[in-house]
Amino acid sequence: EKGYETGEHAPGLKLGGCGAYKAAHHIIKTHAKVWHSYNNTWRREQRGMVGISLTSGWGEPVDPHSQTDRDAAERYIQFHLGWFANPIYRGDYPEVMKNYVGKKSAQQGLGTSRLPTFSVQEKTYIKGTSDFLGIGHFTTRYVLQKNFPFLQVSSYHTDHDLAELVDPNWPAPGPKWLYSVPWGFRRLLNFIKTQYGNPLIYVTENGVSETVQCPQLCDEWRIQYLKGYINEILKALNDGVNVKGYTAWSLLDKFEWNKGFSERFGLYHIDFKNKNKPRYPKASVDYYKKIISANGFPSPREVMS
Repeated sequence: EKGYETGEHAPGLKLGGCGAYKAAHHIIKTHAKVWHSYNNTWRREQRGMVGISLTSGWGEPVDPHSQTDRDAAERYIQFHLGWFANPIYRGDYPEVMKNYVGKKSAQQGLGTSRLPTFSVQEKTYIKGTSDFLGIGHFTTRYVLQKNFPFLQVSSYHTDHDLAELVDPNWPAPGPKWLYSVPWGFRRLLNFIKTQYGNPLIYVTENGVSETVQCPQLCDEWRIQYLKGYINEILKALNDGVNVKGYTAWSLLDKFEWNKGFSERFGLYHIDFKNKNKPRYPKASVDYYKKIISANGFPSPREVMS
């Protein structure tokens, strides 16, 4: 979306209301082709798996008793995770996505929806092309209904008629967009279980960044973030969600999209000003090492019900 809608990320195209949908359409079809290629050529010999990794936040209705807010929260997740996961697991784009983009396109006087369509053959070809689902998750938003006025200039963000809010009490240890809301992760994982038939899940990205170097490399907030989110995965496992693995994001500080080297997700600090790029462990390294060595929390007291 940021690469083909707003132009913030590579390739930097600003194709409002259509570019992101077209790019996603090609990604989904390409993914299916790769899955079938592996399935037909190498699976029997290698016995490997092919999946896709999707990044999604969780959307919680501002008022859980309001049907409009609950519907808005549903659109939030369907316009993010469902956009890619629904075709792969259920054969087509989410109905709410087709309806909303179709309605907005008609209001613009367009003869067809800006959201591309799959043929019957493509739906069959794409459905089921994932041996596991990789999930990247970082944060949560409160969501409510917001009717955007008719705009001749279309936008992915105005297509789903919602607004996002945050609780000012949520910890925000890193950049402004990344709030620590561990309970949202459990709800996202349970949504996947219910929506897509409890697929095999690998958490491929989960972590928090800092925008300035932490004093003495003591990133206590990252330790608390990891503790909270990993604990919610444990709860999801107890709920019956089929989570197989977890990977913290990320091992090293790295180049972070349009933020460059200024936003640091790494467990290891890198001195980018030094030509040798030396690595230094942050405090979270020792904590994370203990968790993965024990395959869980080393102390039962850290498990929060």
